[in-house]
Amino acid sequence: MYFAFLDIIDSVNLFMERGGSVLTIIAWLLFVKWSLVFERIWYLNTTHKKNVKFALAEWNARSDTKSWSAHQIRTMMISKISLDVRNTLPIIEVLVTICPLLGLIGTVTGMIEVFFVMAVSGGGDAKSMAGGVSKATIPTMAGMVGAISGIFASNYLKAKVDRDLELLADHLPLSN
Repeated sequence: MYFAFLDIIDSVNLFMERGGSVLTIIAWLLFVKWSLVFERIWYLNTTHKKNVKFALAEWNARSDTKSWSAHQIRTMMISKISLDVRNTLPIIEVLVTICPLLGLIGTVTGMIEVFFVMAVSGGGDAKSMAGGVSKATIPTMAGMVGAISGIFASNYLKAKVDRDLELLADHLPLSN
């Protein structure tokens, strides 16, 4: 078990070295993105549910649910919960967008290394160029994988938030 863990660490380190410094930036970006995704999932399953219960209890305790001011209070309650629940969704979407762009930066830096090796060696040493090619392709792959997985997570969160807010609005009746 211990040796398997060390093998995994060695494989990850080798992968990170082959991908270059841009891959380290992508890894940190993915760490931040997934931290925010898991934070939103945790928030939706804990604090958000408490806030919805509190808003429903507050609305149901009202005697007036027909007047213009009652409609405004209902709108304010829904808006407040909506702002709280959508708090980090734009940040997650931006991080998803940045992933493939960083992958392209990795591609460019890797290709610059390939061209440098070609200029120094005269252009025929395939073994020397292989390091630059891996630095060009690995960050591109990592950026795309990060973006695709982030799209799924972001869409899941947006759908869950929209569904929860729609249910909240349905459970806050406008008249007695």
